[in-house]
Amino acid sequence: MKNTLSDRQKEIIEVSGKILMNKGIKGLTTKTLAHEMGFTESAIYRHFKTKEDIIVHLLEVLQHSIEQRLNEVNSQEKTANEKLKIVFKSQFKFFQQNPHFIIAILSEGLFDESKRINSLVLKIIGFKSGIITQIVEQGIKSKVFTKTIDADDMVHILMGSFRLILLKWKFSKFTLDLEKEGNKKIGSVIQLITRTQ
Repeated sequence: MKNTLSDRQKEIIEVSGKILMNKGIKGLTTKTLAHEMGFTESAIYRHFKTKEDIIVHLLEVLQHSIEQRLNEVNSQEKTANEKLKIVFKSQFKFFQQNPHFIIAILSEGLFDESKRINSLVLKIIGFKSGIITQIVEQGIKSKVFTKTIDADDMVHILMGSFRLILLKWKFSKFTLDLEKEGNKKIGSVIQLITRTQ
């Protein structure tokens, strides 16, 4: 991900994310974006060549953030259940502070937009599921997590629960305390897969 985004480009990305969040992929046009930002369409094109470029940069910013945070957690000397709690806590905090990135998790419409966008969304999902798989497998190996549930199924349950919590947050029009509710729900899921002594 390029770290050379200007403040104006970051602002365009944030406003684009908010439009995507409220109006979906079809609602994001350069005309709508220019109107929301209070300047002309040509001003948008000075910063990004196309709508696709804006979405790609939004996804790259999200990808960079996820990779940085989750790699840091995975490298810590902690038990698997502690790592999982920290991973999801980090994610809930990030989305609570940056709700305009939620489109990358909840919009199936992004997959149909372009191969480039589709590839980036799959890369983000693949990276996150890869880290969670590593942690879950560590937990099974160290006998923190039960062996009665397959690692792949555990990852599926955890990621599905995460997505459902974000969806509930979106439907509440972001009034739900995502960090509090999310950490509670994921904590319960982690408790279900943790071995009892």
